[in-house]
Amino acid sequence: MEDALKDIYFEPLLLLVAAVLAAPLFKRLGLGTILGYLAAGVVIGPVARLISDGEALLHVAELGVVFLLFIIGLELNPSRLWAMRRDIFGLGFAQVAVTGPVLALIAHAAFGFSFPAAIVIGFGLALSSTAFAVQTMETQGALNQHHGQTAFSILLFQDIAIAPLLALVPLLSPGGEGAQAIGPIRFSVALACVAALVIAGRYLINPLFRVIASTGAREAMIAAALLVVLGSATLMQVAGLSMALGAFIAGVLLADSSFRHELEADIEPFRGILLGLFFMAVGLSLNLDVVIDNWLLILLAVPVLMTVKAVLLYWLCRIFGSTHNDALRVAALLPQGGEFGFVLFTAAAGAFIFSPAVASLMTAVVTLSMAVTPLSVMLGSLLVREEKAPEMDEDFAGAGADVLMVGFSRFGQIAAQILLAGGRDATIIDHSAARVQAVAKFGFRIYFGDGRRKEVLEAAGIRRAKVVAVCTNQRAVTDAIVDLIRAEFPHVKLYVRSYDRAHALSLRARNVDYEIRETVESALLFGQKSLEALGTSEDMARAIRDDVRRRDEERLAIQAVEGMSAGLDRLHVRPVTPEPLIKPAREGRQVGGWQGEAVNSE
Repeated sequence: MEDALKDIYFEPLLLLVAAVLAAPLFKRLGLGTILGYLAAGVVIGPVARLISDGEALLHVAELGVVFLLFIIGLELNPSRLWAMRRDIFGLGFAQVAVTGPVLALIAHAAFGFSFPAAIVIGFGLALSSTAFAVQTMETQGALNQHHGQTAFSILLFQDIAIAPLLALVPLLSPGGEGAQAIGPIRFSVALACVAALVIAGRYLINPLFRVIASTGAREAMIAAALLVVLGSATLMQVAGLSMALGAFIAGVLLADSSFRHELEADIEPFRGILLGLFFMAVGLSLNLDVVIDNWLLILLAVPVLMTVKAVLLYWLCRIFGSTHNDALRVAALLPQGGEFGFVLFTAAAGAFIFSPAVASLMTAVVTLSMAVTPLSVMLGSLLVREEKAPEMDEDFAGAGADVLMVGFSRFGQIAAQILLAGGRDATIIDHSAARVQAVAKFGFRIYFGDGRRKEVLEAAGIRRAKVVAVCTNQRAVTDAIVDLIRAEFPHVKLYVRSYDRAHALSLRARNVDYEIRETVESALLFGQKSLEALGTSEDMARAIRDDVRRRDEERLAIQAVEGMSAGLDRLHVRPVTPEPLIKPAREGRQVGGWQGEAVNSE
């Protein structure tokens, strides 16, 4: 009994240790946590043989993909999903319908598999990894970008396609146990399960959550969230469809629910842990003996698979209207095999379409293609062309005013409002054609041009300007403009937006007339309003704000002479006691409505 308990605790403990060590290490190396989980699984499974039953663990860990699809569904309400229908049922269908036969033909002609085996292999390898791709896109913040939406549409159709592909297996089987005929009864069951899920999502789940929420039982809400995800997944499994698809449909049906954010917060921890476990289980299930015995075949198959899929994905995306860069990003993201390939290959082996050894070989190919995917994504990012800005003519007719503003992002737009409200005209130049076209519609006097060029500044009227305001939002660009103006137009009064404290000091060393860090005043006001919300009077909060501003300016002056580490005594690093510490008026100077100067308690 004691030995059994040790076994029960040993494997989870070992998996947790491996995850804690591998994920941060691979993240630090720039390889991503997914590859870290895979490597950890390979080390503790096939290499060290500390855990032997990777297949059983994989079945449990697939719940991570289920939870992932549920959370994605919560972000896609039905109207948004309907807007994606062209990519899902057009591009997604085309990807499976084209890639599957092409890979099947290669499997038959180049590797000698029979036609039934080649068809299963071709369509199994045509499916990409939802877990891998979505996790990568989440890390990159690409899910809401155009190429991310395109890639997700393809993955979603692949999740739908697993059902007919599994139904195809018995038809290709030469006969044997596990080969089941497909008929109208099975189809009717699938249809009824989908209808039941939609009805429950529309009319039952929201009232259930309202009742539980009214009780205030937090643990019951978490249990209900798990029940919804696992229940919808199980229902789809009964229907012969993908569990992940069931969870996704449930998520979409709850996307407009007032409980959406609560559900996402409840499910997120389970999703993260199980998804990491899934990738570790993939590594654990890798059969090293198969890899070693067929290393040459695998070494050839993996790059062929990824190259063929990437080329087909690129051209299909282009045919469906994606730009070169978006098509390239999708192709670099989805060239690997997917987790549903494991399911298809196992079913095919059970139906005697090919041997279990071939299923293990295909599993190894899929696993290694997953492991190589981060390198594919990096290669794709290197091949992406730099986006060319729309071209515009540099036409400065009518330019010239008291103020020449260079750069018109959000900072410049707000500053321009003050100048215009004060009755001062301003000539504005910006190097973004899109921004020039956008803001010109609102009546601003803005011209397209690069402030790093002397002739552009002269054409924009710098010689008649009383003030030049440099409001660009990149430090290197700002420095180049300041250096040019100081060298060619030394008598110009130069006001500059600085990026941070170090940039502010470097600008002062260039003798600009005025600089301000882009966030300092908004942060000071934010702090003041926070104090007022905590009960400090408005006059006192304003006085404290002014004192902090004064201390910051004093610290900058000290740092300009003694370096960045100087002036630390001017910082408030802990609460001032009493709140605030007030000196008699004769000892300190009057600061607004606040007598004295606040100092640290030490």
